[in-house]
Amino acid sequence: MSFNFDEIDRRILKVLQRDGRISNIDLAKEVGLSPSPCLRRVRLLEEAGIIDRYVAVLDPTKVGAGLTVFARVWFKTQDAQVTLQFAEAVRRLPEVMECYLTTGECDAILRIVTADLHSYWRFQADHLTRIASVLNVKTDVPMETLKRSFELPLAL
Repeated sequence: MSFNFDEIDRRILKVLQRDGRISNIDLAKEVGLSPSPCLRRVRLLEEAGIIDRYVAVLDPTKVGAGLTVFARVWFKTQDAQVTLQFAEAVRRLPEVMECYLTTGECDAILRIVTADLHSYWRFQADHLTRIASVLNVKTDVPMETLKRSFELPLAL
């Protein structure tokens, strides 16, 4: 479904990315609409799949997932079956927050969260390196998070 954005739609999306729990009345005030047309626009954005879902963003350190690592993964071969097998396996691992197939040096990059370094080591040994299509894994451990955002850049 094609969707033509206008300035008000972009404002709605920017506000909802910042605060998905904002009331329709407050959202309408912030974007310069009355509540009824604002709600109608939000529903259209939802129906078009532009608003995929609403979620609560948790503080990982307060729920026992304080370590984030980035794992670079190399496959044994690069055929479609190997890629499909890898994709199916990582989708079942809740520790894998994001997974990207890549061009360049490695075949995939994963963002993984665990409680601590020992937990990650166990996860890598027990799950990640046991995926049949995985040849090698190199892990990068960030020292500090400088920016963490969930808001897509929407130009007005």
